[in-house]
Amino acid sequence: MRSRARCRGHVAPARSQRGAALFVVLILLLVTAWFALSTARISGQQLQIVGNSQLDHEGINISQRAIDATISSSEFSKDPAGVAKIPIATDVDADGHPDHTAKLDPQPTCIRVRPIKTMELDVSKKADRACLQSSGSSGNLIVFPGTPVAAGDSMCANSEWDVAAGIADPKPGEAVVVHQGVAVRVVASDAKNYCK
Repeated sequence: MRSRARCRGHVAPARSQRGAALFVVLILLLVTAWFALSTARISGQQLQIVGNSQLDHEGINISQRAIDATISSSEFSKDPAGVAKIPIATDVDADGHPDHTAKLDPQPTCIRVRPIKTMELDVSKKADRACLQSSGSSGNLIVFPGTPVAAGDSMCANSEWDVAAGIADPKPGEAVVVHQGVAVRVVASDAKNYCK
């Protein structure tokens, strides 16, 4: 009889071990599924971050292109409101059709006017010689390179501007506005007309 008791005693732990093994396998399957779902979620978030970063860079490039086109001419300093009304189309993928339109918003704004000092000018450059104050009754100024020039304000001034551009038709996440400062040389007597 003792041998039967031993057999029965061994059968009961085997059944409980099968149940424990099934429980452990189910727990491992749940943990594995949780890791797989977490990995998929994190990968999706990373793709979203990369996509948003790409949209930001595209928006910055489109806005910068609009600013570059605007400041390539001094017309924006003469009629800021008129220039700001004209949208600037940009073809991003080079298919011949504009993908985005940029606008100057707010319109270019004159920050200040700063007189250009004569000592800042280079006499060897024609544009700088035009800013030197004339002397004598003839109105002509003859200056040779290396010759000192009288100190003080010249006949020119720098009008300093804030030019801002952004995408006119932004998609979600593309609200980018780029600001750039630029100085435009003007005749000092007209500076107040440029900077109102």
